[in-house]
Amino acid sequence: MTKAQCRLQRGGAILLLSTVLAVSGCASGPNAHPEDPFEPYNRSMSRFNDGLDKAVLKPVATAYEDVTPQPVRTGVRNFFANLGDAWSLVNNLLQLRGEGAFNSLVRFSTNSVLGLGGVLDIASEVGVTRHPQDFGMTLARWGAKPGPYVVLPILGSSTMRDAVALPVDLFYSPIGLWEQQTARYSLQALRLVNQRANLLGASSLLDAAALDPYSMTRDVFLKLREKNTRDVLPDDQEEDGDDGKLSDDYE
Repeated sequence: MTKAQCRLQRGGAILLLSTVLAVSGCASGPNAHPEDPFEPYNRSMSRFNDGLDKAVLKPVATAYEDVTPQPVRTGVRNFFANLGDAWSLVNNLLQLRGEGAFNSLVRFSTNSVLGLGGVLDIASEVGVTRHPQDFGMTLARWGAKPGPYVVLPILGSSTMRDAVALPVDLFYSPIGLWEQQTARYSLQALRLVNQRANLLGASSLLDAAALDPYSMTRDVFLKLREKNTRDVLPDDQEEDGDDGKLSDDYE
């Protein structure tokens, strides 16, 4: 591991620790949302992220969308999704899910070889669907509960379990392990811009439709995350999105 990677890992760990300490120091009101006991902190961090997004991320993503032809943007999106399939393969193996691992392997090998390094999504065209996995889902498979909702600096919505898993996703996924520093940082920046560009329409709709964008973002994120994570849990275990306990509704 290079010195730069070590410094980046320490920086990520410090960021995560600072977030956890800030969250743990926030008092919860008597009417706090059951999954959002740290709402005062989370709203404050959301305002910070929104300000950063309006000043930097959204203008850059808008310019990227304006100057980059649609086929190129699709190729970029496919390329990063293909790297995600490689990371999904690792997590499926850690979860001891043979079918999911085989599916991810087929997708990654097919798109890498026949799809020009993943620029073309050949696997989807032949009916091999994508089921993204990350280390937070792996922790869920191992029995870790989601914990409370938390908003991370820059990265946005998360749960405490996913926040703990985040350094593994960042530093041990294919991009995190890229040895050439310039290429690694360039790919990370391009991925961030690409992700933000893909959300331009959704963010505009959210701003126009929601009386309280924070609450809507939180509720949608938690429901989608619970739904996606439910698929990796053992058959006799389901999570209750309201309090992190096992739910009788799914047994």
